[in-house]
Amino acid sequence: MLTTLPNLLTLARIVAIPVVVALLYLDSAVARWVAFGLFGAAAFTDWLDGKLARARGEVSPLGRFLDPIADKLLVAAVVVMLVANGAITGWAVVAAIVILCREILVSGLREYLAELSVPMPVSRLAKWKTAAQLAALSLLILAPMLTPEFRLGAAVLLWIAAGLTLITGWDYLVRGLKHMQTG
Repeated sequence: MLTTLPNLLTLARIVAIPVVVALLYLDSAVARWVAFGLFGAAAFTDWLDGKLARARGEVSPLGRFLDPIADKLLVAAVVVMLVANGAITGWAVVAAIVILCREILVSGLREYLAELSVPMPVSRLAKWKTAAQLAALSLLILAPMLTPEFRLGAAVLLWIAAGLTLITGWDYLVRGLKHMQTG
């Protein structure tokens, strides 16, 4: 049901995306702080919606469908904006591309496997990957206002997230290939 609190939190995360994008487009210190806060709140709902759904017995097919989409849309939109406004530059752009490509690959794989009625549950490492991505992106939203050391730390965290992204993407691909039919 769409109106359960967990599903409403997921929908709120989706609704927050264009606001965060607009704030990053403005590229002022105030806009970045507001984007940071809104992104942090949206990231928190990623954890909260699942916890509430399980605790309240409101896990639903719609929630299982919407939650990963909301996560991927949030991450992809912020990554694109951070590359566009120069918060992610140089070799860190490669890490951003790795993250985006994995998200597209896993989404396609999940869609294919859903046609076969094969579930692809989220692994524990994938949850850590998401946490690393969200933490790195949070810091990168504030990058222009951070010291060079903090910017370097944010870039390193983005690379850690990209590494976890590769590992979890490979894991999903290997598990998914077992169910794919040839020919």
